[in-house]
Amino acid sequence: MREVESKMPTPMTVKGAEALRRELKQRKTEKRHEISKAIGAAREHGDLRENAEYHAAKEQQSFNEGRIQQIETRLADAQVIDITKIPLQGKVIFGATVTLIAVDSGDSTRYKIVGEDEADLKTGKISVMSPIARALIGAAVGNAVTVRTPKGERVYAIDSVDHI
Repeated sequence: MREVESKMPTPMTVKGAEALRRELKQRKTEKRHEISKAIGAAREHGDLRENAEYHAAKEQQSFNEGRIQQIETRLADAQVIDITKIPLQGKVIFGATVTLIAVDSGDSTRYKIVGEDEADLKTGKISVMSPIARALIGAAVGNAVTVRTPKGERVYAIDSVDHI
């Protein structure tokens, strides 16, 4: 008898899940309605074979429905983790906000470890799958970690771990 391969749940923060639910609701209601109106208006222009507005609206519809399906799948596969409910132990875990000190320069950097959909380096959110997050997970305050990146290795000291 063959075993059915089970898919591992995808970690996601509470805020990340809320953002996806908001986007899903907006796409299913407002966006679908806008696209439907655009398709109707384009149909009124006549021959659909050479109607660029109609084809653009249908393409938007296809993209929107694909994104809806993608979000629904992500939410179905999500393991939503509320970091504020996990006791602070000084170790880096998913959802934690970590302050690092670069050993070579003394520069301080702060990252929040989040799910892949939530990652945004500009706002200090890094994917749990990124090289730096993978090096940090399980390490504790005071530990030094070596991060291998495409630009080479960097060593960081973990200054603090917060559950915010």
